Amino acid sequence: MGEEIVRGSTRLRAGTATKMVLNTLSTLVMVRLGKTYGSLMVDVQATNDKLRQRAVRIVTTATGADERTARRVLEAAGWHAKTAIAMVALDCDRDTARAALAAASDRLGSVMEGH
Repeated sequence: MGEEIVRGSTRLRAGTATKMVLNTLSTLVMVRLGKTYGSLMVDVQATNDKLRQRAVRIVTTATGADERTARRVLEAAGWHAKTAIAMVALDCDRDTARAALAAASDRLGSVMEGH
């Protein structure tokens, strides 16, 4: 670890270490729950402009689709990134994509591998 902000403050150092451990654990939980695809957090429900921009970036990165296509598919998917990615990959509608995800225990990686 680097220099402490307040010399001799082991409390600050312990807090930083605790935060790092908790971040690692929460990341592992997200991976185990199938909320990620590669290094992308794909289980995103975009409910505001900031999250919608993030969802567009996630879909374009995961699928190679252009921004316009990603936005159109996200709108059809109810702004749910994981569903939109499955829609693009499988070239299908929202209900078919959701059924494919349900059959794969909601794991996008399994849907993409089967494609």
